Amino acid sequence: MATPSPLRTVRDLLRLAVSRFTAAKLSFGHGSANAYDEAAYLVLHTLNLPLDTLDPFLDARLLPEEIDAVMHVIDRRVNERVPAAYITHEAYMHGLRFYVDSRVIVPRSFIGELMQEGLEPWIGETSQVGPVLELCTGSGCLPILAAHVWPNAQVDTVDISPDALAVARRNVADYKMEDRIHLYEGDLYAPLPPGATYDVILTNPPYVNEASMQALPPEYLAEPRIALAGGDDGMDVVRRIIAGAKARLNPGGVLVVEIGNEHANVEAAFPDLEIVWLPVSAGEEQVFLLTYDALPG
Repeated sequence: MATPSPLRTVRDLLRLAVSRFTAAKLSFGHGSANAYDEAAYLVLHTLNLPLDTLDPFLDARLLPEEIDAVMHVIDRRVNERVPAAYITHEAYMHGLRFYVDSRVIVPRSFIGELMQEGLEPWIGETSQVGPVLELCTGSGCLPILAAHVWPNAQVDTVDISPDALAVARRNVADYKMEDRIHLYEGDLYAPLPPGATYDVILTNPPYVNEASMQALPPEYLAEPRIALAGGDDGMDVVRRIIAGAKARLNPGGVLVVEIGNEHANVEAAFPDLEIVWLPVSAGEEQVFLLTYDALPG
């Protein structure tokens, strides 16, 4: 006679997932900040329950096939050490859902926070923002956010990876923004139309310095290296973006660059630039801005 499974309810599976995630010393930061939040997300998603409604379902009895499905997801997260977003194929930023897979990094950008305020006071009325450029797009999350924030903006977006652009193209299509967001494959400014200039340039480029790359946990190493690694000091791509920005900006425009934990390397690489650090939820050393007048060239 088979022994009945001790796992019967959502509560049972949630407790087990938290215990296993904690014991495995998983790393988070791809949408969840801790084992409990990630366990709740994965259990609810797998059971096709509302992601923001846990309590009413905690003591719901589950079918054997539902328990098996959740256990498979828990096993993948523990054994493969991939971000949860690669298991569910979705990530959220500021209320918007994006398709993701291992061809792109999981969407996470403090620039999204800043755009919720329209980049004020550096940019005027949202309705007045025209052409926008976004470099190193990955999943396409930032140009889609930009198109929501600036209703009259046409957004050009660039990535060197054809695989990443395939994901971005899917997300742009999901939001039916093909007429406002134009995707280009190539190296930074190179594939853009000759003479095209912009009111705003946004970028969350590869910026992780090589020593930090060597210390990344498996969840981050599962992401495309090309989207993370920024050379010895993390500034290889950032230098090129800054060097070419003025030729692509309209007078009065701004360049906004996210650099994660590389504040010290930014200051060392660009000691003569009038950099403006923009406050976000993680502090004042994650994102910087350069005005048209402050840019070299």
